[in-house]
Amino acid sequence: MERIMSELSTSLGKINLQSPILNASGTFGTEYFNFFQQGILGAYVTKTITLKPKIGNPPPRLYETEAGLLNAIGLQNPGLKSFLNNDLFDLREYLKIPLIVSFSGATQEEFIRMLEGLELHCGIYGYEINISCPNVENEGIAFGTNPDIVFNLVEKLARLTDRELIVKLSPNVTDIALIAQAAEAGGATSISLINTLYGMAINWETGKSRLSIPVCGYSGIGIKPVALALTYQTARAVKIPVIAMGGIHSWQDALEFFYAGASAIAIGTANFSNPLTIPEVYQGLLNFLTQRNLNLKDIIGKVN
Repeated sequence: MERIMSELSTSLGKINLQSPILNASGTFGTEYFNFFQQGILGAYVTKTITLKPKIGNPPPRLYETEAGLLNAIGLQNPGLKSFLNNDLFDLREYLKIPLIVSFSGATQEEFIRMLEGLELHCGIYGYEINISCPNVENEGIAFGTNPDIVFNLVEKLARLTDRELIVKLSPNVTDIALIAQAAEAGGATSISLINTLYGMAINWETGKSRLSIPVCGYSGIGIKPVALALTYQTARAVKIPVIAMGGIHSWQDALEFFYAGASAIAIGTANFSNPLTIPEVYQGLLNFLTQRNLNLKDIIGKVN
């Protein structure tokens, strides 16, 4: 067991992980642990929560494409108060691995209130700050598209916590490296990317959108080349660790992201088609490293 931990161990800014695999926010409930041991994951990431409850968008909200998944869920969640009174208690009692809480807001004040509320509770190892949502203070443009806004937000949040502060980046920007550098300068301890790309599907017979919100989030195997390129660019632009996600379905996919510079990876859409994706990726990585007498840290960022 010690050898396994050594080969696959990695670290974020403030958290040491026994496994380099996380679940992508919103794609993985604790019921998946009926299929494999918790320790296969380095940490558990919650679905993104917001200050007030959100009912999400009306159905249809999911559509499987030729190479991936479209979703228009709309951040459905019970809100901060319910999360703290119910979900957080259950997660702390159940989990044997680090807990990372993902949250978002529509204003800078909402982000601050979210963090202040979460900071009052123990058992949380870190936060994933989802900055891909519309900023109502900036005419609905997502927080994560403007480096100055990213810096100001992250700087304020970093002052409020000593826990891991992961900033989750959107790929729908002109220069993701610039956004990552702004987050790092503001005090982020690690970066996660990519959130979903913009996507759309239309019924060719009727001309109607396949989903209730025409332009929505696109994830899955089809976005892997984009995610890989953005991971490479970001890892070269910052000194803090990068958590990569986007189209990872196999241990070979995962290896590509580690070579590109990721210190950890997150698996999301693949869980829906194969609930055993995460343990299969874990075992494949372990076998690869063992056969070559390598540790994960030996290959991170070593793309030729």
